[in-house]
Amino acid sequence: MTGTKVLYVSQEITPYLPETEMSVIGRNLPQAIQEKGREIRTFMPKYGCINERRNQLHEVIRLSGMNIIIDDTDHPLIIKVASIQAARMQVYFIDNDDYFQRKFLFSDDSGGFFDDNDERAMFFARGVIETVKKLQWPPNIIHCHGWFSALISVYIKKLYDDDPVFKNSRVVLSLYDNEFDHQLNKSFMKKLSMDGVPSEDLKVVEEPNYLNFCKLAVNMSDGLIVGSKKIHHDVLKYMEKSGKPLLPYQDPESYVDSYSLFYDQIMNGSH
Repeated sequence: MTGTKVLYVSQEITPYLPETEMSVIGRNLPQAIQEKGREIRTFMPKYGCINERRNQLHEVIRLSGMNIIIDDTDHPLIIKVASIQAARMQVYFIDNDDYFQRKFLFSDDSGGFFDDNDERAMFFARGVIETVKKLQWPPNIIHCHGWFSALISVYIKKLYDDDPVFKNSRVVLSLYDNEFDHQLNKSFMKKLSMDGVPSEDLKVVEEPNYLNFCKLAVNMSDGLIVGSKKIHHDVLKYMEKSGKPLLPYQDPESYVDSYSLFYDQIMNGSH
């Protein structure tokens, strides 16, 4: 289906972060899908370890300046952009001084899991959604890579389902071998509830660990992809039992065609 719009929301993209399974897919998949005739937009967090000068990031003033309220506090949204010239592809970065100035992704230099990773994931998801609304670019498929992007599915299904930009969007979630061992902040469920997510949907994250976080995202997604050869055993089991369309792990040499066909399957399915 050429002409369809695919929004990529990635936890990691190389060359902005070191090469990992996820960051390489985050870099190569959008380009390959674009070359198949589909329109793409790509978003990632602007972690503090990303060198803005070397990677030629610059702020997009017309998209920045909005405030996103999380747990009753205003957080200014800053949008930056950079180009991957070889791919004729732009990457949008979600930035905020409170959440993304630190030099590490999710843990400090001594391995301590950031206590506000829940809010950072919420801000990232809401920031992407609000920016796509401003761009007035209605995606057919929203493909989320990694747990940090996974709350997109919750917001799209529960808060933006009637929005003209997203009413026909389907969410595909790829989960990888990069789980966290810590619990998210104990008030995570309350903060999502304050955003307007119904409490009955949030019971699964009463204990906000990695497995339950993934269960919440799986519940809200339209299609699921196993991104790594081995992922968290219980997460995989939950994905398989969910009844959602599930694409098993694909060989790196041939995954693009499989993903493209999977998008068509999801778009042709029921919302």
